[in-house]
Amino acid sequence: MKKTVRKPAARTGKPVPRNAFYAQSGGVTAVINASAAGVIETAARHPRHIGKVYAGRHGIVGALEEDLIDCSKESKATIAGLRHTPAGAFGSARFKLKGLDKNRAEYERLIQVFKAHDIGYFFYNGGNDSMDTAHKVAQMGETLGYPITCIGVPKTVDNDLPFTDCCPGFGSVAKFVAVSTLEASLDVASMARTSTKVFVMEVMGRHAGWIAAAGGLAGKGRDAAPHIILFPEIAFDPVAFLARVKETVERVGYCVIVVSEGTAYADGRFLADAGTKDAFGHTQLGGVAPFLADMIRKAHGYKYHWAVADYLQRAARHIASKTDVEQAYAMGKAAVELAVQGHNAVMPIVVRKSSRPYRWTVGHVELAKVANVEHKLPRDFITTDGFGITERCRRHLLPLIDGEAPPPFRDGLPVYVRLRGAKVRKRLPPFKA
Repeated sequence: MKKTVRKPAARTGKPVPRNAFYAQSGGVTAVINASAAGVIETAARHPRHIGKVYAGRHGIVGALEEDLIDCSKESKATIAGLRHTPAGAFGSARFKLKGLDKNRAEYERLIQVFKAHDIGYFFYNGGNDSMDTAHKVAQMGETLGYPITCIGVPKTVDNDLPFTDCCPGFGSVAKFVAVSTLEASLDVASMARTSTKVFVMEVMGRHAGWIAAAGGLAGKGRDAAPHIILFPEIAFDPVAFLARVKETVERVGYCVIVVSEGTAYADGRFLADAGTKDAFGHTQLGGVAPFLADMIRKAHGYKYHWAVADYLQRAARHIASKTDVEQAYAMGKAAVELAVQGHNAVMPIVVRKSSRPYRWTVGHVELAKVANVEHKLPRDFITTDGFGITERCRRHLLPLIDGEAPPPFRDGLPVYVRLRGAKVRKRLPPFKA
């Protein structure tokens, strides 16, 4: 039997609880599930406004296909365990809604699903493109006359959402990259006299060099690794690069390089263009580390090693930043609190109050100002020669990797939770795109 949508009592004006939809979108992180826990646990503390929380299986696709998970069927311990579990527990997706004028059927389907399950709140946990989706859903509610409160929950390892001091997910990636750069540099230093002279580590970051910059936290001073950082914000000059590699090896004995996957030539061509595009229409990147290593071999003949951090950097919950975990949970919690306070089409943000000691609070910004806007690494965070980070950058980044929040371990391995994933009964015919 189809559920009847309850209406508010005319005399009392008391709010009538409606269900919430939560979904994860885009690339996942070590702490995105902490945001999920923040949403689910906080929603449970507002029964006058929110009934059940339904999670979309694989993001917005779960809404379109009416593939929903009933979060009330999970134990409190499991939901709490999301705080220390990496990746996307509910499944994520790279799926971008087109404009209402281009694909009205998708929006009408969303409304059908929301009506069928009395969903009045929409919490979308993602990055730039995801905030665009959340904004479109908010506009859809207004245009098609369906009351829906839409709140974006920030997440992106690239740290490129505007207005917020940092993005949940970045602090933990930054910590992983800094630690990995430090440890690998010690390895190379110990072998450089008779073996490896160059080590290249490739990190994520399509258009913004925040993650690459984090590698610079590994060492301080001219001779400390990393000796070269390549940023998307700085056009790649092969002549200057190769000269710096040679000068560093001759002076220090070895050279450690951190390179962003988004490093490009002056004409905008990516060094690591794989020739394909993802579901958001972005160029698929990968392989810049071996490309550079081979360039160095041909020019100088140095023995080298390279590594691609890839999924390891964003899945490394065992070495997550405590600050990052706390901020990720806070963003999920704030999203719900903003919704029940009557806000709509906004995203909670981290507001830095001071750096030493690091103090922050929660604010919010309109989704319209965030959607599809990239916040790149400021030029004054990069040294004049374009190969390193400045002290201002170091002071900004260090608080974000501070603190340890390890997961519980058993038999030498971290203990991560798995959801029951209880399906919500479907009430509509299958969606035909």
